[in-house]
Amino acid sequence: MSLDDFRQDTRKWLATHCPESMRTAIPEGELVWGASHVEFVNDDQKAWFNAMRDKGWFCPDWPTEYGGGGLDPAQQKVLEQELKAINARPPQINLGIWMLGPVLLEYGTEAQKQRFLPPMARGEVRWCQGFSEPNAGSDLASIRTFAEDKGDHYEINGSKIWTSYGDKSDMMYGVFRTDKQVKHAGISLFVLDMKSPGITVRPIDLIAGKSAFCEVFFDKVKVPKDNLIGAVNQGWELAKKLLQHERISMSKFGEFTLPNHFSLLPAIREYMATRKANLDASLPQQAFAAMMDEHAFNLTAQRMKDEMIAKQSNPGLMSIMKLVHTEQEKHKFELLLDLLGYQALGQSGAPFSEPQLALTKGWLTSFTTTIAGGSSEIQLNLIAKRVLQLPDAKSGG
Repeated sequence: MSLDDFRQDTRKWLATHCPESMRTAIPEGELVWGASHVEFVNDDQKAWFNAMRDKGWFCPDWPTEYGGGGLDPAQQKVLEQELKAINARPPQINLGIWMLGPVLLEYGTEAQKQRFLPPMARGEVRWCQGFSEPNAGSDLASIRTFAEDKGDHYEINGSKIWTSYGDKSDMMYGVFRTDKQVKHAGISLFVLDMKSPGITVRPIDLIAGKSAFCEVFFDKVKVPKDNLIGAVNQGWELAKKLLQHERISMSKFGEFTLPNHFSLLPAIREYMATRKANLDASLPQQAFAAMMDEHAFNLTAQRMKDEMIAKQSNPGLMSIMKLVHTEQEKHKFELLLDLLGYQALGQSGAPFSEPQLALTKGWLTSFTTTIAGGSSEIQLNLIAKRVLQLPDAKSGG
């Protein structure tokens, strides 16, 4: 099939299977998460989820034997373009597909691929990531949570922190120390069932109120030997691979966090038109500059994704994209607050509307994204070392 024929077939299929209500911005609380028990707000969500699942387009570029769509890179790009053209909502959110799946495809055994990938591709498992620890956040290689080899299984003791949706997840992929004598070369990657005896999960409240973050405690948790991904002590290498995919996937959340009423372009059109006399002259310039930056970022992200598919990417560049995107998101929310003024927070004495609450929460949450997944300061260090190849700073004295 030619690429033009594929585009036409895809366009017709989407016209038939993507409900009109799934071609709008996502209201807060209406994200669909792949899980053992998927929750739908309405029938259109369920129909869209089922259609994309049955088509294999939750993972369009994965091999069909693992539940994917078997598309080549050119076809995958066409599909993304056609989904974007109709403003289609993501049929599901699935961290396993976005981050663990590509690593399993490359490093997992055939048995592991058959065991984990098809359920993932059907949206039947909700995954969380166990990386950071109370004393090992930006310096991830300092993790202490220990996976001890007990012969026929591993036993894990310790804790993780900032585990997004740990209280709602079915499975975790995480890095654990398997050798206490070395730092980077003493880490391994495991997957584990969140219902395993000995796991306790506690949600964490943030400045914006209730959050997705959790603490996870491990007390003599047994993990089967075949839940080790890759070789023992190969975890640091695999963690770097996962983080590459994480920094791409984090940008996806920015597309879903802001109600359409408060996206940047409508805000500019609506509020600048009505407040010309009272508007700071610099705000329109800042707003349009932000829009141009966002467009440039999206184009660069697409180019980098194409390079990743072709295995031509520089892993260090992911730090640039993570830094730029999260700082852009924070600046965008601050601009929106400046543009809307008191309307961004609700009138004094009046109940806050849902869009206003979403904007305020989005603004507060935007600060956390500059820390999660590696703080902006850490990203600057990584860029200096891995991209610019600058030497370490020498201590004075």
